[in-house]
Amino acid sequence: MRVGLISDTHGLVRPEALAALAGADRILHAGDIGGPAVLDALAALAPVTAIRGNNDGDAWGRALPDTELVEIDGRRIYLVHDLGDLDIDPVAAGVDVVMSGHSHKPAVFEERGVLYVNPGSAGPRRFSLPISVGALTLEGCGLRAQLTTLEIR
Repeated sequence: MRVGLISDTHGLVRPEALAALAGADRILHAGDIGGPAVLDALAALAPVTAIRGNNDGDAWGRALPDTELVEIDGRRIYLVHDLGDLDIDPVAAGVDVVMSGHSHKPAVFEERGVLYVNPGSAGPRRFSLPISVGALTLEGCGLRAQLTTLEIR
């Protein structure tokens, strides 16, 4: 099972991001989506679960949840836009992965047995940060996160 990870698109659907996410069985978006057209484009690739980011303040965005707990192949993945707003103890909640966005800084790290993934931003470039997406690969008992920096033409 391959889960595509994307965040901070801010209304921009890059063909490079769609190409990197192609083949995913599921896609998770960690907020700052920028409008329903982004989710429509992603949904053409795979089923999408998305949460609201701090810039999704219009009526459409306010209809999205602030956080979401999804279970995929027996793994519990908690989505929160800003890691600073994490409102649960992932260990106590039995969460395997915490996915966030907001900072536009791609990162993967493990803490207390929980994998934390920020796929970075696939939207407009912010400062000198890379444009990126990520993926989770779920294989048997294994769980692996990978970040991909997109080559923007």
